[in-house]
Amino acid sequence: MTTTDRFIPYKKQDIITMCAQELNGTVCDKSFQQFCQLLASVIHHDYHDLLESLKNDYAPFDPNADTRQLTAITETEKAKRQKGFANNFAKVLNAANFEQITEQDLQDALHEESLFKVRLEVEFDDFEQVVFYRRGESTKSETLRSFWGLRKQTINFTNYDRVAVFITFKDKQHFANKNKLPLGFEPGATIVKLFQNVPKADLEMLFPNSEVRMRPIDKIIIGGSALVGGIVVLVTKLGASILLLAALLAFWLGWRQETVEMTQQHFISFAIGMGVFGSFIFKEWSKFKNRKIKFMKALSDNLYFKNLDNNAGVFHTLIDSAEEEDFKEALLAYSFLLKNPEGLSAEELDKQVEAWFASQYQCHLDFEISDALDKLTKMKLVKQTEQGYQAVSLAKAKQTLDCYWDNIFTYNS
Repeated sequence: MTTTDRFIPYKKQDIITMCAQELNGTVCDKSFQQFCQLLASVIHHDYHDLLESLKNDYAPFDPNADTRQLTAITETEKAKRQKGFANNFAKVLNAANFEQITEQDLQDALHEESLFKVRLEVEFDDFEQVVFYRRGESTKSETLRSFWGLRKQTINFTNYDRVAVFITFKDKQHFANKNKLPLGFEPGATIVKLFQNVPKADLEMLFPNSEVRMRPIDKIIIGGSALVGGIVVLVTKLGASILLLAALLAFWLGWRQETVEMTQQHFISFAIGMGVFGSFIFKEWSKFKNRKIKFMKALSDNLYFKNLDNNAGVFHTLIDSAEEEDFKEALLAYSFLLKNPEGLSAEELDKQVEAWFASQYQCHLDFEISDALDKLTKMKLVKQTEQGYQAVSLAKAKQTLDCYWDNIFTYNS
């Protein structure tokens, strides 16, 4: 994992255990466990409204929707919902500690050689909006075979643990002008997908309209084989017939004085030779098509195991992830402030948490200190002083969260 990654690679329950051990050496502290349950419940409630908003805004663009629209939606309302969805989706991804993949990274992926030895082409003109996010960047190595398995090469590559894709297709008029439709998706639809373990060099395979193309080396191998084989067939099967036809053509053009006699046997031999040559051409063309099908199967098999979720289902996965990240950040910040009753500045707290992960768990990350302190301050679990931030006592924190929770129920009722 890189030092700039904000993602905390431990489960919520693991962080609770780690913080409890850091505070008092035991995970059996009932008050601390109750505090954690209350904190998780409050954060979960805060994300419920965001999830509902995402689902409602996405409904008009969902290609997998199985419900009806109660009333027709105007283009103005549709544009408003699309903008609201994009903003909330970006908010959830940021809360889940995803980073946006830059345009330069996408362009690099299109020009780098794929690890799966497949060349893909993408028609970016079909999209109204394309946004890629990633979380968890690491360097991995893999041994690739070439020259029919005789050569092995170990390469290092950048791998993304999670990649979220947000793509909006252009409208019907665009595809009508091109006399084609996007495969499997309606014009104007917005697709959302979540993948795992994606090499940076293979980001282009995540586009819905990517098409397999032969690499230059594949064309050389197939073309060279076809050329050599074709010459052999021409010489062995059609050599005599070709010489005879050349002599006949020379006689017709006046380049040859002697007459050329074409017998029935000559025509039969020529027809047989042409049949053999035709079957050879068909065989080589089939090899080309079969190799392309093989590449497409490799691509589909690879995507099958990398795909985690699609469209509306992605919201639930990301909301859950965002909740966990918020909870882990808030709990870590509160625990370390509780451990330092005199208080810490934001910078000191940030350094302590990062150093603790590095020394205790050999994990290097960029702790999201500002988000954690904002949440704790809003919940009145920490207070800001001249020296920095101080945590309220555990008993008072539980009482505060109890009141917060009671106010939520009172408001809803």
